[in-house]
Amino acid sequence: QVHPVESGGGLVQPGGSLRLSCAASGSIFSMYAMGWYRQAPGKQREFVALITRAGMTNYAGSVKGRFTISRDDVKNTAYLQMNSLKPEDTAVYYCKVSGPASVEYWGQGTQVTVSS
Repeated sequence: QVHPVESGGGLVQPGGSLRLSCAASGSIFSMYAMGWYRQAPGKQREFVALITRAGMTNYAGSVKGRFTISRDDVKNTAYLQMNSLKPEDTAVYYCKVSGPASVEYWGQGTQVTVSS
């Protein structure tokens, strides 16, 4: 099994930056892709960014150009560098690890609050 654990959330001013980490235990062969989702109060959980084992990335249009996803397979860790943060980025950010046979593993989430 894979157990993702997010960290790095917090309170930041608009225009600021945060770097989220997702440390995932388990075999790298069980981690085909790692991604970030977020959920704001009263809204559905939405896709933010994804990176495959081959390094291919995809971003939601709302964060493209501001966020960067990366991964370190040695450390079994994915990162989300968030720049130029906006109040609408406020949400709980969840890490998702995709494995074989469409298996998905979710972290507990980390709160990101963007406010003056």
